[in-house]
Amino acid sequence: MTQISERPPISVVSAWWGLIRCFPGLYSLTTALRIVIFVGIFQANGLIIRFYFDSLTGSAPLAWGPNAWAAVVLAVALLRNGLIFTDMYVFFRWTFSTAATMRKNLLEHILSMPGARSLPSSTGEAISRFREDADEVGNFTVWALFLLATGGFGVIALFTMARINLRVTVFAFLPLLIVVVVANLARVRVQQYREANRFAAGNVAGFIGEMFEHVQAVQVANAEESMLGHFEELNENRRKNALRDRLFNEVLNSTFHNVVNIGMGLILLLAGSALRDGSFTIGDFSLFAYYLTFVTNMISTIGTFFARWKQAGVSIGRMDRLMQGAQPSDLVRRTPIHLSGAFPPARDQSPARPEQLQSLSTSGLTYRFPGSEKGIFDIDLRLERGSFTVVTGRIGAGKTTLLRVLLGLLPAESGEIHWNGRLIHEPASFLVPPVSAYISQTPSLFSESLRENILLGLEADDAKVTQAVRAAALDTDLEQLENGLETVVGPRGVRLSGGQRQRAAAARMFIRQAELLVCDDLSSALDVETEQQLWERLFARQDATYLVVSHRRPLLQRADQIVVLRSGRVEDTGRLEPLLARCPEMRSLWEGRVSDGSA
Repeated sequence: MTQISERPPISVVSAWWGLIRCFPGLYSLTTALRIVIFVGIFQANGLIIRFYFDSLTGSAPLAWGPNAWAAVVLAVALLRNGLIFTDMYVFFRWTFSTAATMRKNLLEHILSMPGARSLPSSTGEAISRFREDADEVGNFTVWALFLLATGGFGVIALFTMARINLRVTVFAFLPLLIVVVVANLARVRVQQYREANRFAAGNVAGFIGEMFEHVQAVQVANAEESMLGHFEELNENRRKNALRDRLFNEVLNSTFHNVVNIGMGLILLLAGSALRDGSFTIGDFSLFAYYLTFVTNMISTIGTFFARWKQAGVSIGRMDRLMQGAQPSDLVRRTPIHLSGAFPPARDQSPARPEQLQSLSTSGLTYRFPGSEKGIFDIDLRLERGSFTVVTGRIGAGKTTLLRVLLGLLPAESGEIHWNGRLIHEPASFLVPPVSAYISQTPSLFSESLRENILLGLEADDAKVTQAVRAAALDTDLEQLENGLETVVGPRGVRLSGGQRQRAAAARMFIRQAELLVCDDLSSALDVETEQQLWERLFARQDATYLVVSHRRPLLQRADQIVVLRSGRVEDTGRLEPLLARCPEMRSLWEGRVSDGSA
């Protein structure tokens, strides 16, 4: 079994730098725009305002009239607005691009993993990480440029203010120390509240998905009231955590702004006394008043930056946990995204049809479930072309586990799989259509039409779809469906019966014309007549090789080979009659003295 190596999670700085390397032009342009806007345009505005008011008293260094200075203010304002709109466009381009990059990398990694280990948490929790956390990180990395821009403005403002009046300038920057102290004390609490809020939101989304998936079970058990009660509890928990998270952030922001407001009052008092004693001009006072807003923003930005840094760290950690087993840099790896224009044509990533299957064999195939000694051990199996092999055994024998390990849906701890004598290095990518097709015990259907659930993007004409539907013994059921193949089956196929869902999945398997057909207890939800019809049509295809989990007597009698599993090991292999004569486990299963199921 492949182990997930322990490694430190990706840091905020590493993720930040990785995203910059993905879009260096966008980030450089955003940085340049904000420096020009804050350090250039906003500074120019302050100096122009100073010169304008000094020109009214005749003390301006340039002998321009008020009208000339007003025209300069208007021109600079137009230039500033143009740059701000450009910055907004680049900002949204960056946030959409970075979020799309992280989401695509997350999805690609999840889809590349063995199916049984795709998600370390609930689906709702994963959706929350895709949605909120990707946006949080993308916004933070570009929002942090405000700190750079306002910091640059602050340095120039500090130098200019100090030259005018050092005492007033010192009081202007005293609130900065208070903000830094408060932000450092709040770091741990910010992280805790954000993590709890995200977790509670994921629980709500995950429970909604589970309710859709098990709606029939809820109705049969008459458990609607209890389910709604639990849903209300989850929502109440989410409300409390979201309120705590939002309230704490608002308190922090209020603290930053109120501390700054106190500093602003001190500056105004000191500047007023300096104006009375003649050490200040009207222009100097106007410049200080203009700087106050930007100094306020700079100080509050510093405090907010530390809080958002912790929040971004929470979001990165949550996404990194979805990237189980990947390198830290894989989350922010550069990958093509298509935010504008036409989407490129879908790539056919299915393997080319291999040479015709003559034999498929396994040797020493072993898998243990994490944290237990259960699994399958040293499985040797051989399938010949055109053969029908049935895997049987009692509950917990490892039947389903064997199929999943063989197909690469679970990572084998040891052992080899050979196709026509050649080693298969990556069964998860090799044993897929048109090489192999698989039906699980509980087939997955989407809230699309029955036709789309059968095709799943495959291009096929109506004749092939009709042929697959008939092979799955689903043709008679189409007459009962409102729109036939165009009937929308609802979330997870809730508008279909259990047997219809199994046969829809069977049609999905048949239409792919795979060399190897793997079925996990395919007919468990079918009545006897429909089951017989399905298997008769399935056996009508003479060129396919079948590997089936079942305990049904007709299939055991029909099997070319029966593999009897017990406690994850092969107890015996052969045809039915010899097995009944020599294998006590097979006799017990045949006579019904032990419970059967799938595991």
